[in-house]
Amino acid sequence: MKAINHRRRKIFCVALIGALLALCSSAEAQQQKKIPRIGYLGVGSLNTNTYRTDAFRQGLRQLGYAEGKDIVIESRSADGKLDRSNELAAELVRLKVDVIVTAGPTATRAAKAATATIPIVMTQDPDPVGNGFVASLAHPGGNITGLSSLAPEISGKQLQLLKETVPKLSRVAVLGTSSAPGQAILLREIGLAAAPFGVQLQSLDVQGPKDIETAFRAASEQRAEGFIVLASGILNRQIPCISEYAVKNRLPVIYAAPQFVEAGGLMFYGVNLADLDRRAATYVDKILKGAKAGDLPVEQPKKFELIVNLKAAKQIGLTIPPSVLARADRVIK
Repeated sequence: MKAINHRRRKIFCVALIGALLALCSSAEAQQQKKIPRIGYLGVGSLNTNTYRTDAFRQGLRQLGYAEGKDIVIESRSADGKLDRSNELAAELVRLKVDVIVTAGPTATRAAKAATATIPIVMTQDPDPVGNGFVASLAHPGGNITGLSSLAPEISGKQLQLLKETVPKLSRVAVLGTSSAPGQAILLREIGLAAAPFGVQLQSLDVQGPKDIETAFRAASEQRAEGFIVLASGILNRQIPCISEYAVKNRLPVIYAAPQFVEAGGLMFYGVNLADLDRRAATYVDKILKGAKAGDLPVEQPKKFELIVNLKAAKQIGLTIPPSVLARADRVIK
């Protein structure tokens, strides 16, 4: 009997030691498990782009990723200093990140120049094919894929909203940057929409800060009654100047970037960029699970938003029609 009990105890001890060794091996394997590192590269102000990086993080959480546990995000921003983009992209490459997520064309171009092997996910680009980032939307090829912000119909909708807000509007100046990606398409769409509304357009090209005053002067000479401001990195950095001019001259302005309205502008209608950032997380997830960037089709915008600033409307003595307010996704009071 003693011999049997001794043998049982011996078997139990061996099994216990085996179990403990297995647990230790499992824990060690988990410690050695490589946590994916994601580089997020932006060029705009850190303060104004927080909502976009937050949306990207939210997208990852919805897919089951816990930052710091399942994934590490290395965020870099040029903070408006475009010449730093290449330096920051190179830094992410040196960190050996698994994927680089870019917040716009300038960041994508910098990442493309820095690596031909690390997958790059665009959160938004107005013309990925025209910019030379992908071969086609359906078959990107190379190491770049992601989301396009190209939605030419937006420009016509902006003119429609401006006309609906100010029914007597007949002369509209369009501030744009001819060298910016996709602007030729947008201008063409505005032109097509102008005739049915009985609106005369004046196209004003802004290539740098010094061109702003020239554009304003030209608009005054042509007695512009309203403005459409197209999306452009150059124009985005002129928010205070454009908003001040609009208030001073009591002009209604519709913008293609939400930060203009948040900074005191009248209206914004365009692509919901936060939604694109959220959707970019899906690309990251697929790539981390083995998909090749070049095999993932570039997707286009699905969500658009209208933001109206009633405080700005009051400053220029304008009453926003109920029909416009009813369609607004957000109203700033």
